Amino acid sequence: MSEKSIRALKNKFIITAMVSFFIVMSFIAGCIYVINSLMTRGQIKDNIMYIVENDGILPMQYESIESDDANDNKDTIDNNNDLVYQLEKLFGVDSDYKSDEFYYSTRYFAVTYTEDGDVEKVITSHTAAVEADQAVTYANTVMKRWFKFGSYDDYYYMVAPRDAGGTIVVVLDCSTQVAINRRLVLLACILIGFGMVISAVVIKSWAGKIIQPEIKNAELQKSFITNASHELKTPLAVIKANTEMLEIMGVENEWTKSTMRQVDRLTGLIQNLVLVTRASEKDSKEDRVETDFSAIVTDTAKSFEAVAISDEKTMELSIASDVKLLAHEGDIRQITTLLIDNAIKYCDPKGKVTVGLGSDKKHKHIYLRVSNSYESGAGIDYHRFFDRFYRGDEAHNIDKEGYGVGLSIAQGLMERYHGDIKVNWRDGIITFTCIF
Repeated sequence: MSEKSIRALKNKFIITAMVSFFIVMSFIAGCIYVINSLMTRGQIKDNIMYIVENDGILPMQYESIESDDANDNKDTIDNNNDLVYQLEKLFGVDSDYKSDEFYYSTRYFAVTYTEDGDVEKVITSHTAAVEADQAVTYANTVMKRWFKFGSYDDYYYMVAPRDAGGTIVVVLDCSTQVAINRRLVLLACILIGFGMVISAVVIKSWAGKIIQPEIKNAELQKSFITNASHELKTPLAVIKANTEMLEIMGVENEWTKSTMRQVDRLTGLIQNLVLVTRASEKDSKEDRVETDFSAIVTDTAKSFEAVAISDEKTMELSIASDVKLLAHEGDIRQITTLLIDNAIKYCDPKGKVTVGLGSDKKHKHIYLRVSNSYESGAGIDYHRFFDRFYRGDEAHNIDKEGYGVGLSIAQGLMERYHGDIKVNWRDGIITFTCIF
């Protein structure tokens, strides 16, 4: 594997691991927050319902409610939400109103209304932050809301009918619980952030070792291809020599011709496999020289003009002059050859092949573009074109010889120069772009 491929694999592993860690941590933090919010909301609702049952006036002790009806109401309060009730039971949490300190620690105000909607009584004895007129304003505001129980700033409210007729509005100060929930969210975000940083350091330090088996596997594949190529050359040479001898002896027929064609095809395939492995190898940058990119592309493209004409296809050149690149001439010529050969081979009948070369305004990047007519190119996964031995359905044609490795070789050569090769299709034209 090339350094770029190893780096890309390592980065992909790190990103995947970090995203997975973030999703898991966020899910856990979210579950903790939701469960805590449900339990807090359930406790608040129990407390407000207890105040409502006492018509806005808290008794000194919880045991003061002694009637059967009140006990029934308490059961209703304790079980107002099955899920919350089960969570409170699981975590051993009991309602605050059952505590002896509830009378002294609870801050709330209540407003009762007659059946005609007039204010009957305002209770502000359990809060110092709200005056009577403010309490009425709050009560009138929450009464207009759709939900009879909910939050309003740092308060929770409940609008309920009174046993004696009319309506009661209880507003409970829950600033402490709200602040705790906010701190919990902030703490979760901070812990996730620290966890991400620590995980990034650990994962990055171990990423190289974790992907080492994949790198070793790729090296073994490359070694196998190289060794197999050398081993296959000898028997192929023998088969070819024997077949040629048979033809010299006058035994030339369709079988010997077929054998020679297949031998030549296998020989070409072996050569391409060797090129694939060599393309992914690191080359010496010291051996690179300033090459005339424009001249190489022009010369290579012109050598294909006769092939295009014989195939009844037109070729158009749009090559900028005096484009230079520090490179090996053979690499540039091979990339250009592979792309133009591929374009002519898979161009639509009587279509057009275009070869373009240019650079951006600051001459930081050089662009080599080779495009061809390809009307049936919609809906194709073009990234697979760079997979070894991949050939589309239309490519499986006896008139289109090839091995499906040309673009893979071009991609490997581009990686040597830390460049990129992209493909896109638009309006019946497929374009391969090499960015140096």
